[in-house]
Amino acid sequence: MPGTLYVVGTPIGNLEDITLRALRIFQEVDAIACEDTRVSGKLLSHYEIKRPFIALHEHSSSASIERVVQELLQGKRIAYISDAGTPGVNDPGGKLVEACLAASIRVEPIPGASALSTAISVCGFPMDDFFYAGFVPHKKGRQTFFSEVAARDIPTIFFESTHRIDKTLDALQGALSPERQLFIGRELTKMHETLYRGTVDEVVQRFQATSSKGEFVIIVGPA
Repeated sequence: MPGTLYVVGTPIGNLEDITLRALRIFQEVDAIACEDTRVSGKLLSHYEIKRPFIALHEHSSSASIERVVQELLQGKRIAYISDAGTPGVNDPGGKLVEACLAASIRVEPIPGASALSTAISVCGFPMDDFFYAGFVPHKKGRQTFFSEVAARDIPTIFFESTHRIDKTLDALQGALSPERQLFIGRELTKMHETLYRGTVDEVVQRFQATSSKGEFVIIVGPA
């Protein structure tokens, strides 16, 4: 009988944000597939869990995914974790799950932390309907991206890195109307967590008075 793939949510920053169920699964599986063994190693070491790792990142070949599938077909139980948060959002988890389902392998979700839901919970906007846009394009399509954000009536959520956050805020100032509300979650759940909310000009002013280092979740409020 084939084994089971467990898609496990892990902390996005604070190591305490792990579930008891996730810790039990880590103890029971034969191996853990992960994006970066160094990142995942810190989490597992913190909880004194030792399991073999299988590297599976965005640049992995289809052969790497097939290796995991073959292990599962032989009856092994494998957990898949991303570097942070719930797998399947901007990581190879979707491709692995797709391959497992095609091979009739059981896939079981083990829910956990998510930067997306964490930001939604504290942004203060009505979020019964929203658009998730992933990461801001680096070059091609940036202008179109911000024009579409400004034109949407519903909130838009996207991620940005420390290297491009200033350019993104400049673009938002140029694209959004002065009264449009903006939320930024910086380093969510981490030691230097900071929440910014207000008009785009108010947020930029506050932002410039603090550090621009970290990882960012941005929510543009409804029109």
